[in-house]
Amino acid sequence: MAVNQACSAGKRERWFVAAKRADFRAIAEVFGIDPVTARIIRNRDVVGEKEIFNYLHGSMEQLHAPELLKGAQEAAKLLKQKIEAGKKIRIIGDYDIDGVNATYILYRALVRCGADVDYEIPDRMKDGYGLNLHLIELAASEGIDTILTCDNGISAMDEIAFAKEAGLTVIVTDHHETRFEDRAQERHYLLPAADVLVNPKQPGCGYPYKKLCGAAVAWKLVCLLFELSGIPVCEAEELLPFVAFATIGDVMDLDGENRILVKEGLKRMAVTQNFGLRALAEANGLALSDISSYHIGFVLGPCINASGRLDTARRSMKLLLAKDIQEAKQLASDLKELNDERKALTQQAVEEACAMIEGGLYQEDRVLVIYLPGCHESIAGIVAGRLRERYYKPVFVVTDSEDAGGAKGSGRSIEAYSMFEEMVKCQDVFTKFGGHPMAAGFSLERERIDEMRRRLNAHCSLGEEDMLEKVSIDVPMPLDYMTEPLVEELQLLEPFGKGNEKPLFAEREIRLQSARLLGKNQNVLKFRVMNRSGRVMDALYFGDTAKMHSYLTAKFGEEKVQALFWGRQEGLTLDLTYYPSVNEYMGRKSLQIVIKNYL
Repeated sequence: MAVNQACSAGKRERWFVAAKRADFRAIAEVFGIDPVTARIIRNRDVVGEKEIFNYLHGSMEQLHAPELLKGAQEAAKLLKQKIEAGKKIRIIGDYDIDGVNATYILYRALVRCGADVDYEIPDRMKDGYGLNLHLIELAASEGIDTILTCDNGISAMDEIAFAKEAGLTVIVTDHHETRFEDRAQERHYLLPAADVLVNPKQPGCGYPYKKLCGAAVAWKLVCLLFELSGIPVCEAEELLPFVAFATIGDVMDLDGENRILVKEGLKRMAVTQNFGLRALAEANGLALSDISSYHIGFVLGPCINASGRLDTARRSMKLLLAKDIQEAKQLASDLKELNDERKALTQQAVEEACAMIEGGLYQEDRVLVIYLPGCHESIAGIVAGRLRERYYKPVFVVTDSEDAGGAKGSGRSIEAYSMFEEMVKCQDVFTKFGGHPMAAGFSLERERIDEMRRRLNAHCSLGEEDMLEKVSIDVPMPLDYMTEPLVEELQLLEPFGKGNEKPLFAEREIRLQSARLLGKNQNVLKFRVMNRSGRVMDALYFGDTAKMHSYLTAKFGEEKVQALFWGRQEGLTLDLTYYPSVNEYMGRKSLQIVIKNYL
């Protein structure tokens, strides 16, 4: 099964079956799993008995020692000295989900160690990302001795140089890519002159796993600080729910060590005594015992992010630090309202951008640089992500900033395009930038937006094949093979997310017997389907229902589609990719599938 599928405007898909080889029956026998599950594990590039065991049953014992992080021991010792000397320490985090959780982890830990500590989270609109001169001047004027960053700092060369001139001690904990320059075919890394740098991506760091988020780096430092301070390191495990929250929310790969951190964090989240997390789950109609990576990524996480986008991230910190449930409930309700407002603003901006793109102006661009002056700058990244999903191209969304003549924005990329490295090629266009291969943030002068668009496209080497979204099917599995025990066994593969996607199955020529729209906003399509051997079950589609309806109408004609919604079978068939699930209603269980792609 390898086909191209025309979907939304400008976006196509290539379906293919993952063909990685192994003795699936032998693996199934050793680990007591179905051969289908064994095949999925192999498709995640997990090979060897030790690695498979860790993937299925990995625990805290498999985590790498925090001492392996370059600078971590030195940072822990320096913090201990500052605490014992009664020096004032200020944590400077970031306004997103990773920065807020990292700030919380460090603040809780330093308070536990008896530190004279406070925190500052930059205002997205006034301060921008990470360290800036205003925050450093403020710290110096308020008698702060030591600045401890989290989820930022690795690119703050000028700001940290200024802090050192002001007599401040600076400890950086970060996970972002380090800036570099290519000189005479040799790469030179540009690092700030902090007292200590802790970042698994810095040159010379031998830490075996490089994909930690900022909160995870902060947590590793806390483990060392607790050990030095005579505090049982097991107390640090109480902070794992916030590491998991940040890892999922910052869209880190859920493989290797991240997989263990998230699994262990979710376990502890189910029984957490943190009033803020409990209230946030309740405000969104969720029980903490049922929280999965999906709920953090798409329900709870956006509420934490919303405060940093439309208000101040200090509100999210107040939620996590709430002293009683009543305070937490009020803060959680406020954050949910902010997130609902953010959703409406996002939809409006996405529609405006789509109208511009589909109007033809950007038709030849392989890299989309979309200027939306009226878009709230805090949602630029979300809008870029939605456009990336729709068109499957790298997308930069640029908005006006409060600075006179200034603009800022966010980018979201596709697998074949390293956003950070491509920005380095024209770094003189930006006044400030940083990020990952898949995402970036930046500032520039407004009159240089067209130049940014022109130069990024001139440097772009993406080919047609790179801009086909690849849909990797784990197993072409008939509906007949699906059983409740298999669906339950697939839960062993959780948590799902980037780098460990939900397994994807596929079957050709599935007959649609009936269809109806569900949900308050009619945003769910429910089909009754039957495969070629006569297996019948429900199939749900949670994607763009209007687009799917248009596709069906174009493929089969309006009359036949209308008959389908009236429950009259008209022999309409689709090739589907899907994920199986068990529906439980009034004590009765039934198998169903969730449709992901259709052709």
